[in-house]
Amino acid sequence: MLADFLRSRRAQLQPEDVGLPRAPRRRSNGLRREEVAELAGISADYYSRIEQQRGPRPSEPLLNALADGLRLTDDERDHLFRLAGFPNPPRHLHDRPAAHLLRVMRQLEHTPAQICSHLGETLHQNALSIAVFGDHSRFAGLRRFWAYRWFLEPGERLLYAPQDHDRISRAIVAEVLATHSAGPSSPDACALVEQLLAQSPEYAEVWAEHPVFEQDWPRLHLRHPIAGALELNSDYVVDSDRSQFLAVFTADPGSADEEKLRSLLRAAAPGSSAP
Repeated sequence: MLADFLRSRRAQLQPEDVGLPRAPRRRSNGLRREEVAELAGISADYYSRIEQQRGPRPSEPLLNALADGLRLTDDERDHLFRLAGFPNPPRHLHDRPAAHLLRVMRQLEHTPAQICSHLGETLHQNALSIAVFGDHSRFAGLRRFWAYRWFLEPGERLLYAPQDHDRISRAIVAEVLATHSAGPSSPDACALVEQLLAQSPEYAEVWAEHPVFEQDWPRLHLRHPIAGALELNSDYVVDSDRSQFLAVFTADPGSADEEKLRSLLRAAAPGSSAP
């Protein structure tokens, strides 16, 4: 049963769903065994023996690695552990984008889109999101989380018009508070909240008000260093377990903002000589 389940989930993924290149004239459907092994950090031979039911029972750390590599949901991860004879693992914040959100995002190349954890870490961006908001993959440590940069690094706010600062602050605090209060917190969540309460009086003041996050955001007003003033609508697709969401930023059809996004996309294209 364990081997059957692994094979079924492997067959449902494509290389691009997990950030792997697709070889020319690829014939196999789904991921190959060696690709799953690479994602889980084990040898291809070891993974093959698991699928062929020739190896020992996988350990809990290995099951977690396989679940991450195969982009399993929390419910699928629980099922994987039960099949291997272990109790359900603790629920945790995922540090990799969900495969189904990635599939949606890949259809949105002409509008900025990014997948984020509900603690505010950007897990994946398309090219236009990077062109508008910058490349978030360069951040490490607690700087991975937008809340940390927003409240402790003044330069983070330069992209956003001052009229939006207060509501963005409240929305960020509300989302961190909701995630932190939902159950056992991850070490990152505890460290983030501790740092912000200690170092940001603004964060501590809003936190004490217990704000509630609302997904229906007004328009976002940006001051882009190349495109200038940009007004974008923001919409969200929330994962079923609420651990991640896909943020999509759109301009009104036919507007000057839409043309500015097209210009940024052209400038971001490989081989472009634009700044």
